[in-house]
Amino acid sequence: MSDTAPEKPPETQELIPVSLLTGFLGSGKTTVLNHVLHDPRMDKAAVIVNEFGEVGLDHELMVAGAEDMVLLNSGCLCCTVRGDLVNTLRDMMMLRLREDVPSFDRVLIETTGLADPAPILHTLMSDQLVTNYFRLDGVITTVDAANGADTLDKQFESVKQVAVADRLLVTKTDIADAATRDALEARLTAANPGAPRITVLDGDVDPAMLFNAGLYDPQTKTPDVERWLRDEAYADGPEDGHEHGHGADHSHDVNRHDDHISSFCVTYDKPLRLDALEQWFDTIMMLKGPDLLRIKGIVNVAEMDRPVVIHGVQHVFHPPAVLDAWPSDDRRTRIVFITRDVERKTIEDTLTWFSDEKLQDHKNPGAGLIRE
Repeated sequence: MSDTAPEKPPETQELIPVSLLTGFLGSGKTTVLNHVLHDPRMDKAAVIVNEFGEVGLDHELMVAGAEDMVLLNSGCLCCTVRGDLVNTLRDMMMLRLREDVPSFDRVLIETTGLADPAPILHTLMSDQLVTNYFRLDGVITTVDAANGADTLDKQFESVKQVAVADRLLVTKTDIADAATRDALEARLTAANPGAPRITVLDGDVDPAMLFNAGLYDPQTKTPDVERWLRDEAYADGPEDGHEHGHGADHSHDVNRHDDHISSFCVTYDKPLRLDALEQWFDTIMMLKGPDLLRIKGIVNVAEMDRPVVIHGVQHVFHPPAVLDAWPSDDRRTRIVFITRDVERKTIEDTLTWFSDEKLQDHKNPGAGLIRE
């Protein structure tokens, strides 16, 4: 048996969903993780943490393998990061294929409180070995109801954790007064209206509410674009990200990190030429890449009969998926953007310019973003 996982899995093997659990220091993600790992439905999960001691797992360990890998009494496999995330996932897959560890069907990665989630998402979306075996399911971010507003003001990493989330867990609501909770809810809605917010007390949350946030529905085994995109949540959002409706109490504070976050959905009625679409993405990634915190959408490409699904974090895009059919009668291009200091008008104007008919004679292969 080889010591490394093969470059490609069998064609029949389903990709293993990976969820990222993040949140700033003291926001309660360790408590959430411990609660989730006690749930019998997680007995085939693998968990990647930074240090066992930091996470404070309260399970009695049944089997201790290598120093950085243990089997919990619930059946979960738990490891620490070895070198980098790619090596850790590779080693876990190698052990799984050799049947040296239980055949886990899900991976949950717990980050440090200070972590910027973007590099981890880049790895999950772009590394070939990782994408051969794993797929990004979603980002779960914990936010402290009592101290979350102060953290958002002082730490931009916490704002990014909120902005890229697919699920927002609002913790410690029992020790925050109503006004504090309401103000935080307004900020979370403005920064990321598409992420469902779940109130969590003492880490008690149903794992079913956390997972299956990705494009593919594990029950139907088919894409669920509407659930994943949630573009209706952006319908009444602010035009430029600077009028979040936080109320008069905060209107004077121009230094709040999340006042620089824009969340909006760009729509385009006509099919987009492939070369124009690729040139557009190439340009906005070159000019604004670090500030494009998250992009996801469904695109009507003129040269294709089927829709194309795109998903990016900053300048890195997941290989696009060409779906078998449109999910509904709505065939407009719909792309959700969460950005920092990038206005909707900038995105819309550049798209209009690149898709203008007068550019027909200036075709260019572009970024190679979409290939069927």
